[in-house]
Amino acid sequence: MVKEANCLHKRCVKCRSRGELGTCGDPFPFNVTEPDAEAGIHVVACPSGWCGKMIEGTTGAFRTDDYGAATQRMCLQRSPSDDEERCAYTMWNHRKVYMCFCNGDLCNSAYKISAPPIILITILVAIYNYFQFSL
Repeated sequence: MVKEANCLHKRCVKCRSRGELGTCGDPFPFNVTEPDAEAGIHVVACPSGWCGKMIEGTTGAFRTDDYGAATQRMCLQRSPSDDEERCAYTMWNHRKVYMCFCNGDLCNSAYKISAPPIILITILVAIYNYFQFSL
């Protein structure tokens, strides 16, 4: 009965690492459905259902003696005020970071490529025109 109750809750990946060799960065190659798949990577219950991924140090803020960008994945205590999934630069503890919010079971284990709708529309129009005029 306990397993059934756990299935009702959403889960998030919880980890933090720095640099290219860290286990928490992208791409995220681990199967998070297996418990303790990798040291330092945890699957945690998330009552809010909202997971996050934060990347620090991608804007040149690190000094030369630092180890590179730090990636952190976590459960958010509450949803964003507009309940929208997104990725954007924001301020966190007086630092500029790149942060993504997602809603879903283990959603922060995936690498998400997001593009503004205008770029997607432009690409689709270009492909349509290419095939229309080449035939």
